[in-house]
Amino acid sequence: QVQLVESGGGAVQAGGSLRLSCTATVDIYTVAWFRQAPGKEREWVAGIYTLASTTYYADSVKGRFTISQGSTKNTVYLQMNSLGPEDTAMYYCAARARRNPIRNKFDPDSYEAWGPGTQVTVSS
Repeated sequence: QVQLVESGGGAVQAGGSLRLSCTATVDIYTVAWFRQAPGKEREWVAGIYTLASTTYYADSVKGRFTISQGSTKNTVYLQMNSLGPEDTAMYYCAARARRNPIRNKFDPDSYEAWGPGTQVTVSS
């Protein structure tokens, strides 16, 4: 059973950076970061399919966020630069341990496991 834990959240000023980590109990091959701000729907932010080294980004974060695999197959990072107040949210890692590509990376039900979330707060 896949279990995930996120870390790296915190409070920063606008323009700052944070690096979120997602660590799994097993090797993970498809990983996504979602976020949810108070009163808003959950939003897909970025994804990676590590076996093909392909990455995907929401338009709202493209050019500012970078998703990458760590040195081990059970860790994925989300480097967040040029943060703004609009990035304030709870960030969740979602992952699959299955090696085949995901059909719909935007569908939360496509993932096998979710972490408890890490809060990111950006002040202006």
